[in-house]
Amino acid sequence: MNRAYAYRNDKAHADLAIHKAVAYTQTLVAKASVTPDDAGCQDWVAAKLTKLGFNIERFVDNGVTNTIASLSDAKPVLALAGHTDVVPPGARERWHSDPFVPTVKAGYLIGRGAVDMKSGVAVMLAAVEDHFQTYGRPNQNWQFLLTSDEEGEASHGTQSIVKRLAQRNQLPQYCLIAEPTADQQAGDVIKIGRRGAISAKLIIQGRQGHVAYPDKSINAVHIGSKVACALAELEWDKGSDDFPGTSLQVTYVNSGEFTDNVVPGSCEVCFNLRYSHRYNEVSISQRIVRCITKIMAESQAQYQLEWQRPCTPYHISDAADADSNLLVKVEQAIVAVNHRFPRLSTSGGTSDGRFLSSAQTQVIELGLPNKTIHQVNEQVELAQVVRLYDIYRQLLQQF
Repeated sequence: MNRAYAYRNDKAHADLAIHKAVAYTQTLVAKASVTPDDAGCQDWVAAKLTKLGFNIERFVDNGVTNTIASLSDAKPVLALAGHTDVVPPGARERWHSDPFVPTVKAGYLIGRGAVDMKSGVAVMLAAVEDHFQTYGRPNQNWQFLLTSDEEGEASHGTQSIVKRLAQRNQLPQYCLIAEPTADQQAGDVIKIGRRGAISAKLIIQGRQGHVAYPDKSINAVHIGSKVACALAELEWDKGSDDFPGTSLQVTYVNSGEFTDNVVPGSCEVCFNLRYSHRYNEVSISQRIVRCITKIMAESQAQYQLEWQRPCTPYHISDAADADSNLLVKVEQAIVAVNHRFPRLSTSGGTSDGRFLSSAQTQVIELGLPNKTIHQVNEQVELAQVVRLYDIYRQLLQQF
């Protein structure tokens, strides 16, 4: 299914603009689904899937809209997963056009979600529709898994979907997520795992006082500074071919309202860790607590440590059937369209892949170039949407 891509002439742009995957992207971008609002995106997708014979289960969890679409009650082989929510558009006056009015200009589609990831959902839907039209309904159970809570706290979206599927023994063997993973063209980089992440807030309670009498106060900022420096100086693993190394970054320090002649009696120190599969949440927290406890023991201050937003690392090799060939299938599909193998990566931020990956499920993220995600004037080249569609068409044939 090799397509002759013509990137730079008006006729080619016009042809690409009417491609089904591009048209579906435009429809979804026009729905202002700022997280966790779905704004009708999943209703629209579900209507399309119903016509293909999918059974639709839609539920709301704490204001988050989720959809599980399945072809049958059999053990699912393949799941196509994504999110319909987007980040806020930011300063609208900086956009060249309304962020929720999809605009095609010079071969690019501009709009919030054009890359992350209305286009990914559109590509998967269009590819499945056309696959069914060409080859008929597969003799397997396929799933579509959609949530409107990926860009936010991600507490009531894919986690809730996975919980339901696990209770029914309906976790898929393979899962593809059309997150924007690429660099220059669709399929040139795929994610086969992600680092773990966890945030924390340290609250230090010293004793407020007058700066002229430091012996009668306990400066919480001085203590917080020592903690921040000690945390930043911790040595972690340097990484491997599969994972970037572990890192800790202090992200916020706050001592309350500023007054020039007052010794601050409280201080908050916030920090975030991104860690490889060499660590887990327990080992990370134990090391951090030891570091903080040592410094706090030298002071008379009290403290409280709060852990927030833990994200478990995952890798495709973690699955029990890791020797099976999801990666081979994905690589073959990409080579058929791009004529080269993709680069395998685990870099970048977190994704819902961390919830879907398990001993039962292999997860690969395969999507569009991500250089404008979350930016003002987010945009995608039409040709790359079609390229990704072609890759997914090739991939579905292998199932």
